[in-house]
Amino acid sequence: MASLKEIKNRISSITSTQKITAAMKMVASAKLHHTQTATERTLAYSEQLAGILQSLLAAEADMASPYTESREVRNVAMVVCSSNTGLCGSFNSNVWKETEKLIETYKEQQLHIVFYPVGKKIAKELSKAGYAYEEAFVSLAEHLSYEAAAQLSARLQADFLNGKVDRVELLYHHYKNMIQQILTHKQYLPLSIEVGQQSTTGYAPDYILEPSASALQALLYPKMLNLQIYTTLLDTTTAEHAARMMAMQTANDNANGLIQDLTLLYNKTRQQAITNELLDIMGGAER
Repeated sequence: MASLKEIKNRISSITSTQKITAAMKMVASAKLHHTQTATERTLAYSEQLAGILQSLLAAEADMASPYTESREVRNVAMVVCSSNTGLCGSFNSNVWKETEKLIETYKEQQLHIVFYPVGKKIAKELSKAGYAYEEAFVSLAEHLSYEAAAQLSARLQADFLNGKVDRVELLYHHYKNMIQQILTHKQYLPLSIEVGQQSTTGYAPDYILEPSASALQALLYPKMLNLQIYTTLLDTTTAEHAARMMAMQTANDNANGLIQDLTLLYNKTRQQAITNELLDIMGGAER
């Protein structure tokens, strides 16, 4: 059985650790509030921009664009998002597990994968597994900005338009709520624009586009792709803060449970020591 001093030292150590996890939870909560607000605003802007494309450009018969060109897939670019640091539960391990599944699937299809990791954790896993990757954007999320996200988007667009890759995919966590962060895998390029339903009045919209539909496409497609990357990175950062906040809350709860158990053990051990001393005194008095 551990001595009273050992138990007391362990309680003190857990209490100190609990202070750290509580502080990390508060920091994650503040960051979550900031990124959540930014994500909501950016998503609203993105939806409005997509609405412009759907309502204005869908009226045109020819929607062909280099950004929407579908071709035989031989090379796939994959943007995989993780965190730069740990202590966020299964956030990073889930990303890597899904990445491994996709790698095996694409190997069976004999597809070549070009990795664009965003986050040091996923870059480390790719390096350990022996996969080459583009290093330029690993630390992109440390100081996330629209300009930095646009650089990644421009690189992906250039690779697709030049024929270096035939499809671009995103793998990231989508923030749903505090408890749920949904691992999301979706296609980024070629771009898919959903044409809205016909008006129930029977009248088709007739827009006058200046300077032309093709010029509007050339302006809006890259802008929407840039915004999609920025929104994706904001979304996965928000999910990371939520995951870390929940992990720290779980750590606090576990620490409370350990402290209660150790306090009970300490009291029992102390009571046993007092009882033994009383028995020794009583035994000495009888002799």
